[in-house]
Amino acid sequence: MAVRKALVVDDSAADLANIKSILSDAGCMVVTAMSGKEAIDKAKTEHPSLIFMDVVMPDMDGYEACRLLSQDTGTKGIPVVFVTSKGQKADKVWGELQGAKGHITKPYTADQIVDQLKSLA
Repeated sequence: MAVRKALVVDDSAADLANIKSILSDAGCMVVTAMSGKEAIDKAKTEHPSLIFMDVVMPDMDGYEACRLLSQDTGTKGIPVVFVTSKGQKADKVWGELQGAKGHITKPYTADQIVDQLKSLA
């Protein structure tokens, strides 16, 4: 599998631990962040192959973080997949406009996470 390192971003410790576990079981090294700002900092220093990001977070939401990542020359090549409770068509379209490559609606399954990992690897 080409993805060796994934960044998981969620302000929920439970979701963070769950997605980390799914990715670790799939053979991926996982780095975590709990805010959009922390996600940007870690993306620049850790150089993940893929980012799984929540949308609803304090301070900086996932949409803004994704937009900033997709505009930065050092991070614009890293695919972002939103893992969020925001599942309306408008939410998905808005995510794509911010630069996201995928969208998973909570509650998610391990298969959905692994499928995104494989398709964007």
